Amino acid sequence: MDARSQDTQNRFPIGDLPGLRALATEAVHAGREDLVAQGLHAAPIDLSTTYPSYDSRGEAARIDAFAADGGELTGPPVYARLGNPTVSRFETALARLEGTESAVAFASGMAALSAVLLARNALGLRHVVAVRPLYGCSDHLLNAGLLGSEVTWTDPAGIAAALRPDTGLVVVESPANPTLAEVDLRAIAHACGSVPLLVDNTFATPVLQRPAEHGARLVLHSATKYLGGHGDVMGGVVACDEELASRLRQVRFATGAVLHPLAGYLLLRGLSTLPIRVRAASATAAELAGRLAADPRVARVHYPRIGGAMIAFEVHGDPHAVIGGVRLITPAVSLGSVDTLIQHPASISHRIVDEPDRQGAGVSDRLLRLSVGLEDVEDLWTDLDGALGAASTDGERRTEEVAGR
Repeated sequence: MDARSQDTQNRFPIGDLPGLRALATEAVHAGREDLVAQGLHAAPIDLSTTYPSYDSRGEAARIDAFAADGGELTGPPVYARLGNPTVSRFETALARLEGTESAVAFASGMAALSAVLLARNALGLRHVVAVRPLYGCSDHLLNAGLLGSEVTWTDPAGIAAALRPDTGLVVVESPANPTLAEVDLRAIAHACGSVPLLVDNTFATPVLQRPAEHGARLVLHSATKYLGGHGDVMGGVVACDEELASRLRQVRFATGAVLHPLAGYLLLRGLSTLPIRVRAASATAAELAGRLAADPRVARVHYPRIGGAMIAFEVHGDPHAVIGGVRLITPAVSLGSVDTLIQHPASISHRIVDEPDRQGAGVSDRLLRLSVGLEDVEDLWTDLDGALGAASTDGERRTEEVAGR
């Protein structure tokens, strides 16, 4: 499906105006609708930590209302931990792109996941059902019980049987980090019954997948990745219905895991180019995945059905030699930037996961994860080809040394 036909299928209501507009248009304009009336073109950055108010009785009433239900504050801002206008613009835009009522932004993706767990724990719903693989730190947070949660790991077919009266959340990631495994979100949402389903949509972004349309009540993003898109901002966000958002705002206020306004500005700016970045990088990734699959030095390639800019592949040779052999591609953790990154999950992003669990989730010691950027495909292939050649040569040398040759 080309970008034009995909935009035709992914159209959005325009607030109170008649008609629909495409995802690419929404990405540019959502959260910015009031700028023209203010005589502005670029969204402003509000760096204030506090705001003047001569109506202390009115402020008391608004804070009482927030404490009671966690709804968004109406009227002028009060204090940065309660809300920030720049961050609110990003939240509005992301909710529009994911097709949810609301979104709540946090200082990082892990802060966002932590807030969800704390909000469910506060209701006495401490049990979580989760499907591996997940991002390594998400796995660790759940498995270690650091926030008082208890987790049951299962496969998609076992979700319904794993639910308990105190189950407050089901967690999946699709495509999953780092194997790019995919699950049937609609079937999983059905299996969850009344238990909220949280889908980590970091790899897909709303450009390729909108989990709320398939029954997910919470959509998690490490905004550090594709939403920011340039490797220079850290943040997290949960898109969800207003009922859940109100609880998340209360947790954010209590814990202080707020997104900095400058980060909110950069993330809003990043959303404007999100569709074109994801589609361009995905086209390059699909080409590279095909070349890797045909390469005898590569044992296996993982590339999702929905596409995307992430590739996972297992090599016959030494994966560490591939990491050491790249020159154009950057050997680094994280993903979703305009430049291409490669890393060895068993050594870094998923090192914190116990080895049997890591191996059981398909994260082998020979697996490499490639986040494809916006460089020319031939330049990227030249670099990968050279690194794979170095890995194969190093593997042959090691084999000869072991054999005593």
